Amino acid sequence: MSLDNVMTRTTGTQLTLTYAPAAEALNNDALRTKNILGIVLFNSQLTSGIGTNHNSGFLKTPLTICGSDVCEIWSTTQTVVPGHYLDICYRRSATLTLGSITLAITTFTGDGDDVSPPPIQSCAQEAYQQIFNLLQHIGHPHLLRVWNFLPDINGTTHGLEHYRQFNVGRQSAFIAHNRLAEESSIPAASAVGTSTENLVVHFLAGQHKSVALENPRQISAYCYPKKYGPCSPTFSRGGWLNLDRQHVLFISGTASIVGHNTLHIDDVAAQTKESIRNISAVIDEANRVAGNHLHKLNTLNYRVYFRNTADLTIIQTELNRLIAPPVETLYIQADICRAELLVEIEATGGVVHL
Repeated sequence: MSLDNVMTRTTGTQLTLTYAPAAEALNNDALRTKNILGIVLFNSQLTSGIGTNHNSGFLKTPLTICGSDVCEIWSTTQTVVPGHYLDICYRRSATLTLGSITLAITTFTGDGDDVSPPPIQSCAQEAYQQIFNLLQHIGHPHLLRVWNFLPDINGTTHGLEHYRQFNVGRQSAFIAHNRLAEESSIPAASAVGTSTENLVVHFLAGQHKSVALENPRQISAYCYPKKYGPCSPTFSRGGWLNLDRQHVLFISGTASIVGHNTLHIDDVAAQTKESIRNISAVIDEANRVAGNHLHKLNTLNYRVYFRNTADLTIIQTELNRLIAPPVETLYIQADICRAELLVEIEATGGVVHL
């Protein structure tokens, strides 16, 4: 993989994303390297026995990757130290923090339906409160990118879909910590479903504030009408970060939504194309903010979440047609935040790729 051509070499802070076989990363004990912020692992036989102790540096994702057992290695140019705070494991440099929190949802279904507030809502609020308290404590107040993994995201308990329960809890924490006062402070994020009974949240934060990006083709998620639940989802469509002249772009989980409506129901090829149209719109907005054409579809790297295994070949065919030359793309089976959505795509750009 070559160095992203929009990057400027610098002795200051840089964010690096490396893709490697999980076996190679584990065998080489990559975390002995002083600049590693963390290694993101996906479910496999190889990684099933990996622990999550406070200093491990492994961010375990409760989803299975399709194809080769690849992991993500996030690093920086600064020395990194491990830490933990309550339920959070993290590693931080002078300017960046990568962390993870896992909370068990103990009364998920069954006779716990009369519990108020619902357990997923409570766990979401607790997770974000812990994250915000940690970031304030270590002086990295700006939440840059978040990955949320929810149990049975489209399921319903306590009279409300799990994703909507999660949105209530997440927004409550944002309000409690005065993080909705500025829409420009709302981070890029994704939320997909898992088959576990834990809420898992991975996050990247830092000293430097990103610029929240919206998509002119879509209503901002935090302005969705009440038909989507009592609280709107709290995320921006993307975030642009000027990090020591390194222009980092985070694009949130993006799907076949225009305005606030889902398009192309039951047509995975059309949903994939619409998702890429939306990603292109966020790229255009990032380039407008940057004042230059720094980012293109083929300078990003992608995570693609797909609902049905039978759709994978169709999605891959569309993306190979739409994005050329090919770029690093991880395909991961997961449920999507709306039951009618078949695919969701997120992207990262402007990091140094090795």
